[in-house]
Amino acid sequence: SQSKISAAEIEKYPMLARQKILDAADRAAKLKAGTFCMVISGRSPSESVFEKVLDAVRSVKSSHDLKICACLGLLDAQQTSRLAEAGVDRVNHNLNTSENFHPQICTTHTFDDRLNTVKNVQTAGMTTCSGGILGLGESDDDAIDLAYSLRELNVTSVPINFLIPIEGTPFAGRGELDPRHCLRLLCLFRLILPSQEIRIAGGREVHLRSLQPLGLYAANSIFIGDYLTTPGQTARRDFEMIRDAGFVLEAADGSILEGNPLEELEASLEATASPGVRSSSSNEPSIV
Repeated sequence: SQSKISAAEIEKYPMLARQKILDAADRAAKLKAGTFCMVISGRSPSESVFEKVLDAVRSVKSSHDLKICACLGLLDAQQTSRLAEAGVDRVNHNLNTSENFHPQICTTHTFDDRLNTVKNVQTAGMTTCSGGILGLGESDDDAIDLAYSLRELNVTSVPINFLIPIEGTPFAGRGELDPRHCLRLLCLFRLILPSQEIRIAGGREVHLRSLQPLGLYAANSIFIGDYLTTPGQTARRDFEMIRDAGFVLEAADGSILEGNPLEELEASLEATASPGVRSSSSNEPSIV
């Protein structure tokens, strides 16, 4: 929905001012988050935008003991080196799909462009967050190939998105996923990537539906709150789902949150624009 050729009705806005970014970091810290994410939309950041990102990273790092994850599009070796120097801990850059299927969903850059960005991040000494979007029309072999590509890269964190067909995009009519197939896909990635953190991201509410709690057994974590251009279910429903499945809430340092933090966390989340809290575990959900 953020594509240049998309006709979807989404909000467009410039990069947030530094103070607004710091305010968001303050809220994340109060939520006991461990990681603060900075995301822009576009192929690759211009030099002016990149400088603003570096400035924001330094400001957040000087104010809070938060890890920073950046998602900035295609990056060359010089850019990743500058990000590391500024204090970025992790970079998100998804491969999205298999090398074979990539030309069917994108013609403005290649699979190798995405692969090289992840490698540049690793060379710069930062950890990597890289996954994909399932339900684009790929075959089962493509899903397997994507998992093996991520395994060969030895990425740290693997977000699994399920396509949400959005009106105004070329994928608006695609609805090939069902809850059981989504669970099988999560199990596939768990099997091929036993040491990586599998994170259920966009589209879980739409496609897993009533089987969402079962996803907690295959994956390490779920994203809580809204996604880039689509809404998720309420924080209350997520926390209730986690609790009802028999899991506990865990802070970023691994300690268990005592008492019942549900109402406090929900109130904080719904008062903000989803500052990056998620539930996670190696089968114990946590807040990052």
